Amino acid sequence: MGKTKRTLFGTDGVRGIANTHPMTTEIAMQIGRAIAFQVKDRVKGHQIIIGKDTRLSGYMIENALAAGICSMGVNVQLVGPLPTPGIAFITTSMRADAGVVISASHNPFQDNGIKIFSRDGFKLPDDREANIEELIF
Repeated sequence: MGKTKRTLFGTDGVRGIANTHPMTTEIAMQIGRAIAFQVKDRVKGHQIIIGKDTRLSGYMIENALAAGICSMGVNVQLVGPLPTPGIAFITTSMRADAGVVISASHNPFQDNGIKIFSRDGFKLPDDREANIEELIF
């Protein structure tokens, strides 16, 4: 089976200029819904952690992600500004189903990104990212 062309996820999550496809609130909400859908196969309560850097657009994206996650019946913990490794760590220490960091790292201020961690605190595997894209499109 051949690999499908990925349109949202690059090598390190979804990135782009804030408020321009794919870094829009619409896509962020759909990503939130897709992540929540993936974790709902677990038996007990569900929780997804969201953290961000201090870019102004992070607040907009954070709310859209949280809305998508909550719309699927999954709890969200907003931890505010925290470095990317901190989100990976807190995802495992809080026994969350997933963690999301909203950050464009060293890119210019107008950029932003969404990186997803699995419950083990590691970057989401490529097949799960591909599944998120399938759920969205």
